[in-house]
Amino acid sequence: MRPEKTYLIDEAKSHLGKSEYFFLTDYHGIDAQETSDLRTKLAERGAEFHVVKNSSIRLAASPELIEELDPHLKGHTAIVVGGDDASGVAKVLGEYFKTKEKVSVKGGALGDRTLSADEIKQLAKLPGLEQLRSQLLSLLNTPATSLVTVLSAPARGMVTVLKAKADKG
Repeated sequence: MRPEKTYLIDEAKSHLGKSEYFFLTDYHGIDAQETSDLRTKLAERGAEFHVVKNSSIRLAASPELIEELDPHLKGHTAIVVGGDDASGVAKVLGEYFKTKEKVSVKGGALGDRTLSADEIKQLAKLPGLEQLRSQLLSLLNTPATSLVTVLSAPARGMVTVLKAKADKG
């Protein structure tokens, strides 16, 4: 294999290894400025947008994933990888597609599972990682708040009785 091709395959493997997920997109029709804008929005979520040859993706990804994703590896293909929040990155892609009507999502993978474009749209509707963390903290905090309320009730009752006695007498 030619060194140039080996380099491209290694580069694709490196991109795919950056996160537990990747999304395949069709970038046809966006210019350099729009690509730069998309990359900036994705970078805010810790993700990256890379134009990669379809043949390099085929050789770099696991055979199980490629078997299902092969129909999507036609035409202009870019991959989106990186960041901890796959849902947040899917939201960015969805919003960009709505505003620009360009960069459609073809498919992708999350762990060892392939995702269709519709599944990625559903992933974008899920709450983001920060929102899930705040909901979890709220759930963990509720029992502690209830416990403090229950434990302070007798003391509060005693204070109320003493205050009533002082006001009466």
